[in-house]
Amino acid sequence: MYIKHSKFKNTGILFEILVKKITGDTLSGVSSPAIKIIKEYFVNTELGKEYKLYETLFQDKKLTESRATIILNTILEQSKKLNRSKLKNEKYNLIKELKSHYDVEDLFKTKLVDYKAQASLYTLLEIYNTSKPVNPNQIVENKISVLEHITNQKVNSLKIKDVVLEEFKSYDKDLRTLTYHVLLENFNNKYNNLNSKQKLILKEFINSVDNGPILKEFYNKEILDIKTKIRSATKRVKDDVTKIKLQEIDKLIIELNKRTKVKNSHLVDLLQYHTLLEELTVANG
Repeated sequence: MYIKHSKFKNTGILFEILVKKITGDTLSGVSSPAIKIIKEYFVNTELGKEYKLYETLFQDKKLTESRATIILNTILEQSKKLNRSKLKNEKYNLIKELKSHYDVEDLFKTKLVDYKAQASLYTLLEIYNTSKPVNPNQIVENKISVLEHITNQKVNSLKIKDVVLEEFKSYDKDLRTLTYHVLLENFNNKYNNLNSKQKLILKEFINSVDNGPILKEFYNKEILDIKTKIRSATKRVKDDVTKIKLQEIDKLIIELNKRTKVKNSHLVDLLQYHTLLEELTVANG
């Protein structure tokens, strides 16, 4: 059997496209449905767990071949612990949700730097989670593709082929539990169009599941910091009209009270405020 890649089912690609959509919507000044979609489908879900596997593999591109191989093998084994039926349903519902908000065909035309490597990992995850026999050459080809991407160098293809063939010899045996545990982090490395502060804000919002006091505290702290910086920047503005506008903006930037919940619109506000600060920094030299 030969596994075909599907970008519509590739969790890594789905997530990156949503993130790019958030960035585009935010910079265009429109409310982004993608924020709610990410929080609904990638937090405490099987999709979220599978995305962590993609994130773990692609977070570092300067690994040695041996370490990269250990991480890849660990990820492939960890994927077997996912609830495949639940994962399938979540992907189906996610695509359905995307269709209700976007032109899906147009959405998937988004160019991704890691597309080939993402496709290779998807194929390997599918191979390692099927009971049907698969062509060993497909495993070799996709492992080489992934390993060369995360090591940023050519790998020993003969060695990989030997390992794959050895795996097939023991195909029916119980797989040993791997002891290597991979840390799941560096979420913000995925976002190229936001500055470092905006990446931090986006990460904080997406990782916040219960919209509780911690998120509100984070928001209010950001608001105070932004107000301080805008006031400081305003003092250096020479144009009187611009200075008056900035003073009016300063009055609109207020903290949330105890009864107000943090909304997606507040996320957009923070991102836009930091865009304003960035523009002021450039304008003031």
